[in-house]
Amino acid sequence: MTGNRVRYTMIVVGLAVLATLPIWSSRYVTNVGLLICLYVTLASMWNLLAGYSGMISLGQQMFIGLGGYSLAVLSLYYSVPIFLSVFLGGLMSVLLAVLISMPIFRMKGVYFAIGTWVISEALGICFSNWGYVRYGMGLFIQPAYKLSMSTLYYAGVILSVGALGVVFYLLRSNLGLALMAIRDDDVASEAMGVNIFRCKFTCFLLSAFITGMAAGLMYLNTIFIQPFEAYGIGWTVKLLFIVIIGGMGTLEGPIIGAVIYVLLQQYLSEYLGYNLIILGVITILVILVAPRGLMGTFLQKFHVGLFPVRRQ
Repeated sequence: MTGNRVRYTMIVVGLAVLATLPIWSSRYVTNVGLLICLYVTLASMWNLLAGYSGMISLGQQMFIGLGGYSLAVLSLYYSVPIFLSVFLGGLMSVLLAVLISMPIFRMKGVYFAIGTWVISEALGICFSNWGYVRYGMGLFIQPAYKLSMSTLYYAGVILSVGALGVVFYLLRSNLGLALMAIRDDDVASEAMGVNIFRCKFTCFLLSAFITGMAAGLMYLNTIFIQPFEAYGIGWTVKLLFIVIIGGMGTLEGPIIGAVIYVLLQQYLSEYLGYNLIILGVITILVILVAPRGLMGTFLQKFHVGLFPVRRQ
């Protein structure tokens, strides 16, 4: 009971801080809070694929780019309301996931990772040569200027809390058990009656939908989208850093990793020539000292987590 009380107290305090942040903080701090929420969402979806389902994707940016461009085109060309455009960007990402699921699920391991990367690179080339979206020059998302930072921040908070809640309840369901069984041994799990394609397909669509919406909010904050940045491998590098630092296969890992990454990003913005090198060195050091990540190592030693997904 004591452990549960501490856990619930920490969750309530965290939600209270998130709910009141724009009231007592500056615009800069609110923007940092927004970035943390969005990176928590993106990293949680990548962690759901790689950490819990065994699907290591190097092409998650295909959903980020498509979600961002769907928002830009719908809001700029067709005057669709901003948040409806964000939602439709998530649906467009789901449509892409459906179209590529059959061929991509025939691949395993490194072939699956490379396959997703190739698709995202192909999309980047297609969009950079498409006059409708102004080729490689990119688009300014003009309707984003109508939003206040507080509105955008609360949208990010709702999305990140919702994403964590969906992952938490998914992992405590029978589908979550099936996904972790597939990750550990797909042959044995299939022999026990697990429908591998259905489980992976559901997980893939969920990840695509929430990633597409998070990307829409991310580009509402930056106001500008460009093909090679939106579909670039840099997104995967960021998500890998966040999840590895925080702890792959833990629900708390993306939260810890996102906080560390965003704070480092703000500090290292003055060292543009060295920021990637510094992030790489930090990643290597964490892997050497805590191979399971910060939260993974903590859970291994103390067996206490904020969001326990193991059912009794």
